[in-house]
Amino acid sequence: MKKFSVVIARQFGSLGRPIAREMSELLGVEFYDRDIVTMVAKQHNITIREVSSLEEKATKYSFMKFPLGNGTTMAQDKIFDAEAKIIRDLAARESCIIVGRCADAILGDNPNNLNIFIYAPYEDRLVNCVNELGMDTRQAKRMIQEVDRARDAFHMRYAKYKPNDLNHMDIMVNSAMLGVQETAKYLSELVKLRFAD
Repeated sequence: MKKFSVVIARQFGSLGRPIAREMSELLGVEFYDRDIVTMVAKQHNITIREVSSLEEKATKYSFMKFPLGNGTTMAQDKIFDAEAKIIRDLAARESCIIVGRCADAILGDNPNNLNIFIYAPYEDRLVNCVNELGMDTRQAKRMIQEVDRARDAFHMRYAKYKPNDLNHMDIMVNSAMLGVQETAKYLSELVKLRFAD
């Protein structure tokens, strides 16, 4: 296979991360998610908590309140720029799967990149949050709403479109239809076909 990158954007509770992990095993490539936060923290000699906190604040519409920037906004932008550089370097170095972090927009001009959006019906996402993530129903409903809103805001800020924008996705798949393992198999086969020598 040619060298490739696959970007997984996902709805909260759609099990996009376990699907990405399973795909990485099936394809024999690394998958990166929170590891990117760890890399940024090491590069900038700050804690993982500080990077995560700045990422979170970038998703709370703070940029709408301060359109000309403030200290926090500038720090958020620096974190994003550092993440973007790491994502580009990873994709240039090796075949890999990257979860979230606007990687679809960051790698959008790479012809050997495939953007996938994983979603699921709301009721299935609730069940996944309760059964897979150990949440109670009320907490699951709140998290689905908050995390989806935060991801949309983060994407709008840095990519200028929402993560489920079909103009920027190559594949959109309902994970509830086949479940984690079969969805991962299906997507892995598609990757093999797309990047065959």
